[in-house]
Amino acid sequence: MSNVIADYEPGVLSSYRNGWRQLWKYFWALFLIGIIHIIFTIPAELSPRLGEGDITAFLVVSTLVYSFLILSPIELGVNFSYLKAARGDNLKIKNIFEAFQNYRSAVLASILVFVIITIGVLLLIVPGVIFACKLAFTPYLVVDRKMSAIEAVKGSWHMTNGHAWKIFLMGLLTIPISIAGLFVIGVGLIISIMWVSLAFASLYHAVSHQMSTT
Repeated sequence: MSNVIADYEPGVLSSYRNGWRQLWKYFWALFLIGIIHIIFTIPAELSPRLGEGDITAFLVVSTLVYSFLILSPIELGVNFSYLKAARGDNLKIKNIFEAFQNYRSAVLASILVFVIITIGVLLLIVPGVIFACKLAFTPYLVVDRKMSAIEAVKGSWHMTNGHAWKIFLMGLLTIPISIAGLFVIGVGLIISIMWVSLAFASLYHAVSHQMSTT
């Protein structure tokens, strides 16, 4: 966990402002990390489309295994990279592989969050949205504080008390931001995704700092 002080309150607009400010300081490093992330997602995107019948079923199962065992830790590493940028830490490309240092927890946390949110969605969608907001900090806690899967889920649930609605509003803001990005010849969409990711990381950083000083 970093000792960098958050010089803003944990809010929707303040998180987006910090994300925008840090985006331009770390743009190229985050851009390269994004490319690496895309490369790792290619097998998961292509596999189910390559076969027929039993082969397709095998590929679907293989894709799920790959997604949880390889892609999930990579995605947690991406989250950690954005967190490093959001709080002004020394960001390195290798940070994308940070979750492999807490590999078991990274995989179990990803599975646990997926199951909880899926159950929530099956319960008429609204609980799924609530669960998603309450568990939004789980990836950061696994990599930033090296928590176990259960600890990270519980920690996120606790940390988001009073902030879940902010996460929901930030999620809603991703829609117009992404639409606006599409109008800038695709390049804007890349910037939009990076900005949104930095904003969520900024909110976690601000909440974490606030809790450490109270």
